[in-house]
Amino acid sequence: MNSKIENDKLLTPQETCQMLGLTNRDTLSVWRSTQRYNLPFVKIGRVVRYKQSDVIAFVRAHTHGREKSHDC
Repeated sequence: MNSKIENDKLLTPQETCQMLGLTNRDTLSVWRSTQRYNLPFVKIGRVVRYKQSDVIAFVRAHTHGREKSHDC
């Protein structure tokens, strides 16, 4: 198997909310059902998980403005 997939942690909705700074876990459920945001998820039966790399990519894609240089 691909080592990236093997090392990519699957996050619970609670952990994903913590990474995104969301206070209501239902927000992710709404996003999934309405397809409001393209945040990929893994669903096996009733269990929903988010790949950590997808959550990081989602944050990067929704980051606006320039990153500040730490050299200043």
